[in-house]
Amino acid sequence: MDRLSNTVRPYAWGSTTAIPELLGIESTGEPQAEMWMGAHPGAPSRVDRGAGATALSTLIDADPERELGAATVAKFGPRLPFLLKILAAGAPLSLQVHPDLAQAKDGYADEQRRGVPIDAPHRNYKDANHKPELLCALTPFDGLCGFRPPDESAGLLSGLDVDSLKPYVDLLHAHPEDAALREILTAVLGADPVEMAHTVAEATAAAERLGGAYAPYASLAHHYPGDPGVVAAMLLNHVQLQPGEALFLGAGIPHAYLNGLGVEIMANSDNVLRCGLTPKHVDVPELLRIVRFEPTDPGILRPEATPDGEELYETPTDEFRLSRYVLAEGAAPRQLPTATPQILLCTAGAPRAGELTLHPGQSAFVPAGEAVTLSGTGTVFRATVVA
Repeated sequence: MDRLSNTVRPYAWGSTTAIPELLGIESTGEPQAEMWMGAHPGAPSRVDRGAGATALSTLIDADPERELGAATVAKFGPRLPFLLKILAAGAPLSLQVHPDLAQAKDGYADEQRRGVPIDAPHRNYKDANHKPELLCALTPFDGLCGFRPPDESAGLLSGLDVDSLKPYVDLLHAHPEDAALREILTAVLGADPVEMAHTVAEATAAAERLGGAYAPYASLAHHYPGDPGVVAAMLLNHVQLQPGEALFLGAGIPHAYLNGLGVEIMANSDNVLRCGLTPKHVDVPELLRIVRFEPTDPGILRPEATPDGEELYETPTDEFRLSRYVLAEGAAPRQLPTATPQILLCTAGAPRAGELTLHPGQSAFVPAGEAVTLSGTGTVFRATVVA
């Protein structure tokens, strides 16, 4: 078992306080958005097995079957198939969707064939993998996830009483659900930027005046004035998670995280198609090809307890499996399964994983086949795969 040294990514939307408070360290005053745990080439965790700090990706590359186990390598190839993060949103992230596996493979192959540089700002597909993800709240957490039914969106937009939004309300009433959602998103993203900026300004003033259900969108507009994503966001379900609750985000589901601290796990991919709330590239035709234009119940997940004390967040993906152990004082130690590689992340207390004591924000990598027992008191998230 290896204690992990992890990189914190300073994206502009990150909270300046949430990750430092979890780690029990002083804030630098700079945004700290994500702490990555895993072997993603963008910021692999580092371990020390006696020869100095080494990237976890380097150790896996050197002997995949030893680190990941034969079954994991046979199913996913010689790489850790998930990335675990602590995510701290102090401002809204971009409104985005992720492709399914076939779309990712086709999109990546097409951009490779066309010679689009992998680091080009207008590149959509950085790899050929899909990116399902799960976000579990550690604090109250706000987000947007999936389309509302069109009649609900029409009511929300109509309630703002902004003349330039009325054509969008008419679109939502004029077509069957899926067609209505496609029509309005196409119209919003294709609108004249000057006219849209004026519409967003009027909508923002109305949202501030009305408050209540409109408050999240007024806040969005302050972060992204004039952005068409503010109107697009009103088509989505506003979700408020309590600590321990989670959201699963599958392919084609538009979503954005707004505020809060959580544990996030995803397939090891960096493929994002943006809809708005960002200064970055928005590829409207490709986005419209990827989005699932159907109303979606956000489906808040709560962990299901197993007889051995593990609390599992059930999802339909095999690349990752997230669970947690809440270890009470005096409880019997928990012996963890050993067939697959796992990352253990402490979020409360000072539990022990084998001989390692973990404090909040600290994590460890356990190679496949290595026995480990959890003991002491605290909360430990367990990330692994279904192999």
